[in-house]
Amino acid sequence: MNLVKFHSRTAAASAAALLFVSLAAGTPSRAAAARPDAAGAIAAAQRQFNTGNYSNAITTLHTAVAQSPSNAEAYYWLGRSYYELRDYDNAISAGEKSIALDPKNSLYHEWLGRIYGGKADKDHSFSFARKVKEQFEEAVKLNPSNVAARRDLQEFDLDAPWIVGGNKDEAKAQVDAIAAVDPVQGHLARATLLMSEGKKADQAEAEYRQVLAAKPKDLDPYFEVADFYIRQNKPAGIDDAIQAASSVNANDPRLSFYHGVSLVLKGSDASQAEQYLKSYIASTPERSDWPSHASARVWLGRLYESQGKRTEAAEQYRAALQLDPGSKEARARLQQLEKGSH
Repeated sequence: MNLVKFHSRTAAASAAALLFVSLAAGTPSRAAAARPDAAGAIAAAQRQFNTGNYSNAITTLHTAVAQSPSNAEAYYWLGRSYYELRDYDNAISAGEKSIALDPKNSLYHEWLGRIYGGKADKDHSFSFARKVKEQFEEAVKLNPSNVAARRDLQEFDLDAPWIVGGNKDEAKAQVDAIAAVDPVQGHLARATLLMSEGKKADQAEAEYRQVLAAKPKDLDPYFEVADFYIRQNKPAGIDDAIQAASSVNANDPRLSFYHGVSLVLKGSDASQAEQYLKSYIASTPERSDWPSHASARVWLGRLYESQGKRTEAAEQYRAALQLDPGSKEARARLQQLEKGSH
């Protein structure tokens, strides 16, 4: 049972907004007062984080904390690093410390909400699920322009059961508030709302088309559009999103994943699809805000299945489950293959 779930876009949007949120909230970062050696350790940890070396980042951040015990930013990145490793207990400890030190930082509250969400899902904990909304609401209260926090709050209200605070009316209210700050994110939020209401894919697609027409400079909206078309099994739409994203940054490694998925859905150029997906797995870190390696392996399995390579497909589904034991699609496809082999 998923008490809380989020789309990967919020993680990327939140990380990109770190400086903006601190300034817009009118609260100086505690890192500004850090000694140069602590600031250097934090910068080094961020570089390690961005390359997927989360364990090394944690080691570096513990050095930063030892040098500057009251540095909220060090604890923020420590929480983020533990979150990527799905070590939610340590992530919570660090995240709570970050807001204890800098209670008016909107971003820190938003990320603590996300961390609580990971813990709630892992442990099926209603108590932690209730804490998620509290943190998102506080993030929005501290900085009404924090669009990522508003979208987190909207998705929580749509996806969470009412017993832990889910509220579809409140989710609807967020759409206009988001659109007033960022029209592109407003279209994405409205599309999310429409899809949650069922049988409104055509209306949602119209919103996603407006996102493409707006030509945002940030890549994440394009990939959110591509994810919609993947769920709709419309490779032509995926290609439109890929082309638009390429005009912003043709070298972004996520493009390989979406190219591969599009070709699998088309059933064409299998060797190129395989190359794209394998390249994505080999050349990118595992990140919560990017398509997972488990998902890429599921798509490789689907490709092999379409070629009649049942053994190779099963290997990919097993590998996906090693990476993400909760992958329902990998488990279902593997079970179907195993039934067919008897």
